[in-house]
Amino acid sequence: METAEARLKRMAMRSWRRGTKEMDMVLGPYADAHLAAMDEAALQTYDALLDENDQDLLPWVLGQAEPPAHLAGLLAEISAFAKTRLARN
Repeated sequence: METAEARLKRMAMRSWRRGTKEMDMVLGPYADAHLAAMDEAALQTYDALLDENDQDLLPWVLGQAEPPAHLAGLLAEISAFAKTRLARN
């Protein structure tokens, strides 16, 4: 059984090592900022998101394609976080 600490480490690593640099730069900082504070339901949704392909995730985050309903709220939050983060740089 995976411990809570191991789960967060796994999810953070998967956020930073996606396969495409674009998604690394979107999900990595988001995970660093939010994973530790997520409740169980949010962690389950985020874990499901990590199973999606980057080729699908990027258009969803950019608002270029409609995401699945079960991920839509989380993707909107991630997109807003990324836009705010980029605006500061």
